[in-house]
This record gives sequence, structure tokens and C-alpha cells, in this order.
Amino acid sequence: MFAVYADSFSADDPLSALRVGERPDPVAPDGWTTVTVQAASLNHHDVWSLKGVGLKEESLPMILGCDAAGYDEDGREVVVHAVVSDPSWTGDETLDPRRSLLSERHQGTFADKVVVPRRNVVPKPASMSFEEAACLPTAWLTAYRMLFTRGGLKAGDTVLVQGAGGGVATACIILGRAAGLKVLATSRDEAKRARALEIGAHEVFESGARLPVKVDAVMETVGRATWSHSIRSLRPGGAIVISGTTSGPKLDDAELTRIFFLQLSVVGSTMGTRDELASLVSLLDATGARPLVDRTLPMEKAADGFAAMVEGDVFGKIVLAR
Repeated sequence: MFAVYADSFSADDPLSALRVGERPDPVAPDGWTTVTVQAASLNHHDVWSLKGVGLKEESLPMILGCDAAGYDEDGREVVVHAVVSDPSWTGDETLDPRRSLLSERHQGTFADKVVVPRRNVVPKPASMSFEEAACLPTAWLTAYRMLFTRGGLKAGDTVLVQGAGGGVATACIILGRAAGLKVLATSRDEAKRARALEIGAHEVFESGARLPVKVDAVMETVGRATWSHSIRSLRPGGAIVISGTTSGPKLDDAELTRIFFLQLSVVGSTMGTRDELASLVSLLDATGARPLVDRTLPMEKAADGFAAMVEGDVFGKIVLAR
């Protein structure tokens, strides 16, 4: 079958480790199902895999990709949940210390077919295209959990989304607006600030700019470059929810004095559960809100999508279609 995969690592030139070609058809073990992929979407996780982060050399060659939508063995339209927990695990899959994502220990979604545990498929509503649905399992599920499960936000609350443009940030903006939050967003890029307004942000600001109000929560995926601004933007008792550190994890100032004096909460968040993915799909189906697709490419052109992600030339999600 056709696949996009890694057969080596390169920290300095990750695209040099990317391969496009034929791989063996997958065989589904007991309790698993084969999904015929119609669309899949790129995440920063895929670039990190090419650098050798989260992927072990003995697992190579590894088909990349966490996200997909397609048809299961019974011909039903489904969305794939990317978190694979231990078969003995019960409860929140993200808390399983033995969990992994597709493309780490199990072959990924950038292929004609992918095999996943039967519990890892969620029905796709007819109202949503395969390309839209393929955006959900990583970035959009991460945003949903950040906002509503870990952040505990509700209609009327005010949220700041740092770094408008990335997949998680754009998802936070669209989902926040759909759920009745007041959404503020930042970006260094004027064009991205304008796009953030178009997709649902109420107000936008340059990165680091003083806000007119203190917010209930900050959705933080940038890390070092925005951390102090995030902490200083919170009201007393507010929360910063962090799911990434694209600018690096080492802080110049952790703002510990401000955190304890204002009784702020620092909350980690990773991916989401199968049930949260089902709830996210239901929310989008009911509200009509949809993922923002930056571009759709044939899977054979995957290298172009990877290059755009590495260069930061993205607003929304890059989708690979079959």
C-alpha cells in the first residue's frame, strides 16, 4: 500500500528522513479494526518524529500520522482516536503511563490503511467532510480538553489564546467562540491576527501586548516566548493551561511569586480521551463550527505539507487526502 514514513532520523534536517512509497498492508490483530483512510492531517508531532523525538530507532521504518478519518471494515464513516492505551487500562486513556500515539509504537495514518483498536473509532457525522474530521483527533481534541476538561471554562468566561495560527490555537479560538466564551488572541504576525478575528476571536493583540482585561484562563502552547505574558494576563485565581512549548520549555522567569500571590493554577493537558473526541464531534455537528483547513494536498505531496509546517507557513490544519 502507499504510505508516508520515516526510515531514519535527522534533528537538523527532518525532511531528509521523510520517505514516500510502498509499505506492507497492515494486519489487524484480535480486537483491532482496519480503517481505509480518506484523509489525514499533519501535526508538529510528525515533524518531531522525523527528528527522533518520541520514536525509537528499532521501530523504523514507521508510517507517520496520528489523525485520520475514513471507512471501517463495515463501511461506516469513522474518525480515528490516536491514543492507544494498554488493553488492561480502564478510565482516562491519557493517564495510562503505557499509552502511546499512533506512529510511535504502532504504524500511523499517512497510508491507504491503518489498524487501530476497535474502541479507537468514533462515528463521523454526515454533516462533516473527511478532510474536516481528519483535523480532530490531535490538535482539536487537545484544544477541547484544554478549554473544557482541564480549563473548566463555561459560557461567559474570557480566555486568551497565545500564538494564533497553529492547529491547537485556531481550534481553541473556534471552539471557544462556539461555546460562548469571550476569546482574545495574540500573534506576532498582523495577517494571522486578522485571520484570528475572521474565525471567531473577539479581539486580537500583538504578542506581549497589555490586555484591556484580565482573563479567566490562558491556553498556552508556545512556552518560553509567551509564558510571562500569559501569567501576567490572568485574573486572581485564574489558570494557565499548557499543552506545548513550541518556543522552548526553559523559562527566563517562571513568575512563581505572581503565581502564589494571585493563587493561579498551572494546569498540564495532553491530548484527550475517546469519549472527549466523541463529545467534540457532537459539539461540531450541533453548532456547525468546523476545523480550519489551511490547505489540502494529495498524500503523494506530503513533503510539501511538512515543509510548510517546518517553515511556520500555516494557519489552521494541513490535510493529506487520498
